[in-house]
Amino acid sequence: MPIIHISMRAGKPEAYRQAIFDSLYRALRDALNVPQDDQFMTITEHDAANFRYGGAFDVARSDDLLYVQITVFNTRTAQQKKALFQRIAQLLAESPGIRPEDIFVTIADAPKENWSVGHGLAQFA
Repeated sequence: MPIIHISMRAGKPEAYRQAIFDSLYRALRDALNVPQDDQFMTITEHDAANFRYGGAFDVARSDDLLYVQITVFNTRTAQQKKALFQRIAQLLAESPGIRPEDIFVTIADAPKENWSVGHGLAQFA
């Protein structure tokens, strides 16, 4: 049950944003084996004045940079996370055509008891 928050510069067409959703969902299915239709994602768009990045770690980023924050159960292995990073870069390069240098991903692990997916219940505790 990953939750994904994507931040990006404003101005891309709807088809571009939908391709991001589709590629990220496919990467989750491929690398983490998430269930079908387990899609909880948002995109937040920012104008240029409210979107900053640098060249840290010798990565030549562009204005097409995506910040992708993924929150998952704390049951994922380092190998699964590495596979997810690679699959995200591969699929976003294919569609909508984002350079791997412009994909900045973080994963936050959360214990299952920290999740409520509705009805005020701790479904996984």
